Amino acid sequence: MTFGRAYAGLRATGAALVPGTNRPLSFAGSPSVTVPPGGSVHSDPLPGTVRPQSDLAVSVYVRQAGGAATGHKMALQTSYIAPAGDHAADDSATPYTQKITSWFYLDAVTVGARRGTGAVATLGDSITDGAISTRDTNRRWPDFLARRLDADPGSRIKGVANEGISGNKVLKDGAGESALKRLDRDVLSQRGVRTMVLLEGVNDIKAVPAPTAADLIAGYRQLVDRSHAAGVCVVGATVMPYEGWREWTPAGEAVRQEVNAFIRDSGVFDAVVDFDGALKDPAAPSRILPAYDSGDHLHPNDLGMRTMSDTVDLKSLRCSGR
Repeated sequence: MTFGRAYAGLRATGAALVPGTNRPLSFAGSPSVTVPPGGSVHSDPLPGTVRPQSDLAVSVYVRQAGGAATGHKMALQTSYIAPAGDHAADDSATPYTQKITSWFYLDAVTVGARRGTGAVATLGDSITDGAISTRDTNRRWPDFLARRLDADPGSRIKGVANEGISGNKVLKDGAGESALKRLDRDVLSQRGVRTMVLLEGVNDIKAVPAPTAADLIAGYRQLVDRSHAAGVCVVGATVMPYEGWREWTPAGEAVRQEVNAFIRDSGVFDAVVDFDGALKDPAAPSRILPAYDSGDHLHPNDLGMRTMSDTVDLKSLRCSGR
């Protein structure tokens, strides 16, 4: 695939950019780059500053492509397409007549920071991906967490890399490669990551056939060991309740309880965040509290997403023991 040009600027509204902010990117000094199948590239650094929580628009002109497009299906964010021609440099929204709610091609934006500033990566499934949260409002729980970190003058952890994929599992491929397979690419390769919050397991538990608790625990141990070997700390998040979802079973609930006991009590993780305890219904602990339930009994609503973020002890993300 060949990208003819790529630009980055500040978004105003819709597809329109703040005039004068759209700037060209280069790749080893060239305005264009060809990426082989399965490959990835970084642009050259773009000098300048960008304020925290800025809404950045990255515009790419796809000059030549073949095969399936690399993308993130459930972006929960509107992107814009100009059906014909190279409009990467345009500030105006006029050429961008089509809307999509997926992200294509772009995987991450890495921003330089002051020395000693780090980031956290959230490795997860649809709950981390933000499913059912309100579109175009950045109300995924990692978004709320990013805002908390930005507002905390005592934290040197500022960036949040959301590595959630809807339907993802710890042990088996399906909706994306398994967490075990994608750990290096999606977390350990990210610049500045000091700590990972791991919230995965519900899709393994409700699968048919489902792994045993011992199988899932072995997968967690591998993720922790490999992260520690790379100098990254791991915060384990308990698997949240989901009774009422069509794939819930008493047997799956027993596995969830056993897995959560391991997360809480094993000492394998550098810290624990108890999302299960924060969002469960005390009167029916295998269910999400109705106030936090999006309606499908698996995914939290916006208030539930905020509550998840508020449950994270920001000090636990400053891990410096590795």
